[in-house]
Amino acid sequence: MTSPWVVAAMVVGAYLLGSFSPSVVLGRLLRHVDLRHHGSGNPGTTNAFRVLGTSLGIVVMICDILKGVVPVLVARWLGFGPLVMTMVGLAAIVGHNYSIFLRGRGGKGIATTGGVIMALMPGIGVLICLSFAAMVLLSRIVSVGSLFATVMFVTCTVIFAQPWPYIAGSCLAAAFICYAHRGNLQRLAKRQEPHITLPWEQAKQKARKVLPAGRAKGVKVAAAVRSRTGTGKRASRSRAGKRVISRESG
Repeated sequence: MTSPWVVAAMVVGAYLLGSFSPSVVLGRLLRHVDLRHHGSGNPGTTNAFRVLGTSLGIVVMICDILKGVVPVLVARWLGFGPLVMTMVGLAAIVGHNYSIFLRGRGGKGIATTGGVIMALMPGIGVLICLSFAAMVLLSRIVSVGSLFATVMFVTCTVIFAQPWPYIAGSCLAAAFICYAHRGNLQRLAKRQEPHITLPWEQAKQKARKVLPAGRAKGVKVAAAVRSRTGTGKRASRSRAGKRVISRESG
């Protein structure tokens, strides 16, 4: 199994698997939209959540993660060492970012890189996922969480003394991710990067929009009733006054 042809086949297979875009396929089949022409135009997990909704976004995220997990686990099952496993993992990331099926376009590699990390170094993978989630919750900006997790990936790989292929691979993966996020970095520098609204925040916003509207309607109705009542009282008083005057004059 150490034949260079087998290794080459593994790398090519990982690239082709990474090139498969579940967001584009599911968007066309189930929503009749091309993700490349909606939202940010990026066929990645974040835009899938934005355009296709939460349920399909979760499916896309799982598929993108598996694109990184499967090649590495297959290489490990076939008895390959850290070098080959790193090579196939990087090939999957490159395929995701530069898909042959999308004419060189693709996502930004976060979910697929996360899958590669989980397959190579599960403990570090959990730490990276937690750091990503924490930064997104704090900043409300997905790209900030992605870039912070990328830095943590390289740092943890070095600190925990992983094999040199993992360290080199983490640096290359970080370079791919940073290049894919160059537009995000420019918007962050200008403070123009969009913030996300978390699900529970969306529920609160909907409640705030509904309640004031209902109260406003109630206030308007009450005001109208008071106005009519006041008008009726004034009319009755004026009529009574006229009657008294007519009696006195009579």
